[in-house]
Amino acid sequence: METAVLQIPFAHLALAFIPALAVVGILYKWSLNYRNGLYAIFRMLVQLLLVGYFLVYIFEAESALIVMAVLIVMLFASSWIALRTVDTQRRALFTKALCSIAIGGGATLLLITQGVLDLQPWYWPRYVVPLAGMIFANAMNSVSLAAERLEAEIERGSPYESARGIAFRASLIPITNSLFAVGIVSLPGMMTGQILSGISPLMAARYQIMVMCMIFSASGISSACFLVFVRSHVGALARDGGTSVRPGDE
Repeated sequence: METAVLQIPFAHLALAFIPALAVVGILYKWSLNYRNGLYAIFRMLVQLLLVGYFLVYIFEAESALIVMAVLIVMLFASSWIALRTVDTQRRALFTKALCSIAIGGGATLLLITQGVLDLQPWYWPRYVVPLAGMIFANAMNSVSLAAERLEAEIERGSPYESARGIAFRASLIPITNSLFAVGIVSLPGMMTGQILSGISPLMAARYQIMVMCMIFSASGISSACFLVFVRSHVGALARDGGTSVRPGDE
């Protein structure tokens, strides 16, 4: 049986947009923000096409400096986006988010690439860049959920310790659900992609186990670090009775 990956012509790829546009139609029909959906689809298309060409360049260059530059951009971007759900002191909290994702995501990436995979060279772009993307993205989502829930609990008058626990549990809901569902409800993207490319399902399962452990670790450590680092800021909010502060005010 042929194991080569099936090529997708652009004409066939266009068919995938039909159900996506149907969702936009529902948003329009229900008088919701359909423009945001259209913008998200358009931005996804442009970003993925651009990143495809960019990754070809990175993989062919095989430069440690380029890989490090890409990781730094990922880290800064994920730290800023993670605070998108926070209404107060976004700029003041940026350093906290940056340090949290750097610790949780960076340590996990180092362990996976240098310990589990033992990459040679250590900066092998074909592995480091995609794995870093998964790690930082999940750490970003976890920090974002933790920040949003912590702010909500503090504004509700909950003490810091209680708010921290609620926020930490909330930040782990998506990845915990994924751990329960993997292999039963869903075959994750990396495992599916490897199977489609012809790799043995057993080897693909090993890689997916590695991926699930790494994103759970990065998510949990990053959100926990963030919740610890921001204690002084939420303490100020609690003393003010949850008064909102504009981004950048301290």
